[in-house]
Amino acid sequence: MCAANIDRIVMRFAGAVVLFGLFLGYFVHGGWFFLSAFVGVNLIQASFTGFCPLAKGLKMFGIKPGAAFE
Repeated sequence: MCAANIDRIVMRFAGAVVLFGLFLGYFVHGGWFFLSAFVGVNLIQASFTGFCPLAKGLKMFGIKPGAAFE
């Protein structure tokens, strides 16, 4: 397994949260779909601004940055 950088971790985490929100929205309560919407909006704003709270936190822990979150 190759060493993960911040970009890969952020994409994996976002994908997992979106799928988790969809699962909960379908099987538990429709309000959980807002979790997936929140992640989507955060991904869009990060693509414009370059700011991602998760990436900032991972950088503080010394994880190697990728091309997107240097």
